[in-house]
Amino acid sequence: MKNAIDPCPLCRSETSFFFSKDRFREYYHCQVCDLIFVPSQYHLTPQQEKERYDLHENNPNDPGYRKFLSTLVDPIAEIVPEGSKGLDFGSGPEPVMAEMLKGCGYEIEVYDKYYADDKKVLTQEYDFITCCETVEHFTNPKKELALLFRILKPGGGLGIQTSLHKYQIQTFNNWHYKRDLTHICFFSEKSFHWIHQEFKLSVPKISNTVFLFNKQL
Repeated sequence: MKNAIDPCPLCRSETSFFFSKDRFREYYHCQVCDLIFVPSQYHLTPQQEKERYDLHENNPNDPGYRKFLSTLVDPIAEIVPEGSKGLDFGSGPEPVMAEMLKGCGYEIEVYDKYYADDKKVLTQEYDFITCCETVEHFTNPKKELALLFRILKPGGGLGIQTSLHKYQIQTFNNWHYKRDLTHICFFSEKSFHWIHQEFKLSVPKISNTVFLFNKQL
């Protein structure tokens, strides 16, 4: 079994082994946190990555897209009081989620490394943070998650929406989610439980695609 050259980008373990390969890249599986990841040698350049993001059609007037985002917006709205301050991290070219959250009565800032790269918003503290379809793009998820938990107020919540892998090679090989070459980290329920333990968070609420972490008081 071939070892990964890179350590696991989530837990930094050296115990990651070859999992799968397609005509574009290889995938490795971490034995500690269950992350499946793409080694750095296969990552797109920032220019290539942005070119692909520019092709995304996140139409704010598309009811289907708004329904997709509501998978994360609705649970946030159920537990976070109106007037709270939030950050949409990885907002994309059209900050539709931010608009939806503002409609729920929240004060919202946005951050995106290509479309809203104002790092001043990363020096503030927030009652909640949303991260929708973003963590799978992280090159260094441990560092990036640590940043988010650092700027989250005690008692605050981090909502993450992403598709989870099931650790089945045939299913993974046919999985549409890995065909997007900007997707380089694939989490599982076990991966999110590792995050909850590593960062000493309250137990996350789990659905098929959404995890809600609470920073302890």
